[in-house]
Amino acid sequence: MTAVAGTGVHLPAWTAVVAWTTLGIGLVCALWTLLDVARRPPAMPVMRVVWPVTMLFGGLLWLWFYLRWGREPRPESERRPGWVSVATGTSHCGAGCTLGDVIGETLVLLVPGTAAVAGAGTLFRDEMYARWTVDLVLAFVIGVALQYAAIVPMRHLRPGRGLAEAVKADTLSILAWQVGMYGLMAIVQLWLAPAWFGGRLPVASAQFWAAMQLAMLVGFATSTPANVWLLRRGIKEPM
Repeated sequence: MTAVAGTGVHLPAWTAVVAWTTLGIGLVCALWTLLDVARRPPAMPVMRVVWPVTMLFGGLLWLWFYLRWGREPRPESERRPGWVSVATGTSHCGAGCTLGDVIGETLVLLVPGTAAVAGAGTLFRDEMYARWTVDLVLAFVIGVALQYAAIVPMRHLRPGRGLAEAVKADTLSILAWQVGMYGLMAIVQLWLAPAWFGGRLPVASAQFWAAMQLAMLVGFATSTPANVWLLRRGIKEPM
């Protein structure tokens, strides 16, 4: 049992082993994929960012998906099932959410005043909700930027029109993702961790980020129906 100084949290040693294992697998998969997309550039340049980032939470499962359906070059005659386009589009959204959440949580940890700017102590009594606000804003900005990078070349849009279409295509998807992610993290931080360990998982712990990996998978699940609807309506382009 390891006590986290100043928090009253006691984390069993096995949780660190599990957390570092899952984080390590995700990091190794991300680094391998980063090198692979450099050797085999995807037809859509933005996927050079998306594929490695999604490995951080998806690990071996997303690596299999990339090798089977995302890696270039693919046979021209190969038909991709509809679920592959949905999963790819949802992963594209998830890359923005992942980057936003990682940068946001790290920013608040390293620059504590960021939480106050986001409403800690004024709008929110609990700093966790201020951190989530930072995460959401960054996830939205980065997600829209990635969507812009995908949608403008496909539709040959002018910058202003491209930005409007990117916002329309990604807003619902991002919100649906964050609902799932925040929902799981709320269960962990407000219920499970206090009951099991005596307090919340510190942001600077491997256990916190392992929980975030799981929360990202829940976010993928809650965002998938939104992406199905967006693709069927033609608001998002198949990837």
